[in-house]
Amino acid sequence: MSSSTHSKAEWLTAISLTAGTAAVSILVYKTFFSKNENSKPKVNLDLQKDNPKVVHAVDMEDLGDKAVYCRCWRSKKFPLCDGSHTKHNEETVAGHKYGVDKVGILQHPDGTVLKQLQPPPRGPREMQFYSQVYAEDCSDPVLLELQRYLPKYFGAWSSPDTPTDLYLKLEDVTRKFHQPCIMDVKIGQRSYDPFASQEKREQQIKKYPLMEEIGFLVLGMRIYKLNSDGYETHDQHYGRGLLKDTIKDGLSKFFYNGNGLRKDAISSSIQKVEEILHWFEGQSQLHFYASSLLFVYEGSPQDRGPKMAAGRPPGETPAPKACVPNDRVPEFNNNIHMMDPVENGLAPGSLGQSLANMYALHRRGYSRGHHDDAPTDVRNAQPDNGVWKRTVHNPLEQPNGNAVQAQLEGEEEEEEEEEEEEEEEGPQGLRAGQEGDDVEVRMIDFAHVFPSQTQDEGYIYGLKNLLSVLKQILRE
Repeated sequence: MSSSTHSKAEWLTAISLTAGTAAVSILVYKTFFSKNENSKPKVNLDLQKDNPKVVHAVDMEDLGDKAVYCRCWRSKKFPLCDGSHTKHNEETVAGHKYGVDKVGILQHPDGTVLKQLQPPPRGPREMQFYSQVYAEDCSDPVLLELQRYLPKYFGAWSSPDTPTDLYLKLEDVTRKFHQPCIMDVKIGQRSYDPFASQEKREQQIKKYPLMEEIGFLVLGMRIYKLNSDGYETHDQHYGRGLLKDTIKDGLSKFFYNGNGLRKDAISSSIQKVEEILHWFEGQSQLHFYASSLLFVYEGSPQDRGPKMAAGRPPGETPAPKACVPNDRVPEFNNNIHMMDPVENGLAPGSLGQSLANMYALHRRGYSRGHHDDAPTDVRNAQPDNGVWKRTVHNPLEQPNGNAVQAQLEGEEEEEEEEEEEEEEEGPQGLRAGQEGDDVEVRMIDFAHVFPSQTQDEGYIYGLKNLLSVLKQILRE
């Protein structure tokens, strides 16, 4: 009996030792041998077939404290921002990135930002929109002009560690500013698209019942205060609390720096919004829902050194003036490289349907596993619109956009002229000639963009009302 018991104990000991040795071996293998530098991670093929070239880059953990969130007022976890855009720690980034709560926008070391792709159909729809507007063979004058009002698009980005988590790689509109003051304003009379469920419509209307009448909603703002050398922030709840008789004062808060009202920034903002309005009044191809304008102006009164050209991360060269570049300009920023394109890209005529079947922090961030309430089958909504019937090509071959070189050259000339002007201090402590180049207004968030054959009256209504309020503030 004791011999049998002794034999069983020996067997158990041997099994335990074998299992332990195997576990240690697996751990050692994974640690030192499993990561092959030449191996390419798998790509989400459902998205890649409609967007042939997908960028892979450094591991998310390698971004470290260089990866930050630039729309901090959106986050419930991090309601305050230090304004530096460089000091959020790795724990914050990792915790937010992997879906503990919600996902915002990361800043890449090369000067671009990474916006995580939302769940279908919203995310792929937004990616398709950017790909179409920045297609290498783009010749539509409406889309070419639209590029002026969007962040530049550099394709899709994914981490080798999580290749199925895709990001839109976009220009950081705030990059050229030292102390950026930022405001996000949702535009339009409706914040839901035509295919939203009744429940979704009621939910959106309940959030801000005045949306249809006012035509815009302040989703958040962050203002640099000269008197305190710090930032004041307001989230979406602040904007939803603004009524008809308080909207002017609520909006003017964005332009008050603690010492005075920045009328130079208001004037430049009005000019840029009017340009966007002019574009909308001249196009009948697209309708935008739940889309926003991003306002940025320089809050620092100090003289600044040379600014980088808008939309160009360091080391990149501008695209040719023509719509199609003479040379292929693949993107090789830092550790980023491109996958070869797949051959089964979109066929002509298929884009409208893929837009319907696919698809801003949208705004509150993106919850994992949460899908849009809008039905995905909207084939009947596809108009006979040539804009959405072209094969999608690689947007990364032209990372700086099309038909914007003249605009960039104009901005550079204005900067040179400003440097030659006498530097006089204004009532708010800002030198003369500073305002023109120190304001940006860009359209953002395109998860609900649909082909159309009519003007986007809801968006136009919102722009006109916003302009009316801005002009009232300027007259004060």
